[in-house]
Amino acid sequence: MNIRHAFIQLAARPRGCHLVTDEVVSQLESLPSSGDGLLFVFIMHTSASLTINENADRDVRTDFEMSLNRLVPENWPYVHTLEGADDMPAHIKASLMGSSVTIPVVRGRLALGTWQGIYLCEHRDHGGSRRLSLTLMTSQ
Repeated sequence: MNIRHAFIQLAARPRGCHLVTDEVVSQLESLPSSGDGLLFVFIMHTSASLTINENADRDVRTDFEMSLNRLVPENWPYVHTLEGADDMPAHIKASLMGSSVTIPVVRGRLALGTWQGIYLCEHRDHGGSRRLSLTLMTSQ
């Protein structure tokens, strides 16, 4: 079994859900492998998250953001407010969505479904750049 690791620094994005599949795939090209295995993608932040979902219709990303804001409103009487009104809700949203995704790799390519993509969910108004840890485990 081969294990390869890399980091990727994503540019700052506005609040919302953003497809980052192409950025992850481009980084994988620097970790060559033609084998089968698993890719673990982990976000190294507590106020943003990762998920896999619909990659064709942009409205899905808009609806995700709208739904998350309805589930976790900013106007609750949070105790943790030192970093702004969007910080504690961002931590809760990140915990709900998750900090990692695992994707099968078949013949060196991500085995995502036809309409699936990797989302970076930015839960802060000004979250800044985000760092991902990529661990590729393959049979070759």
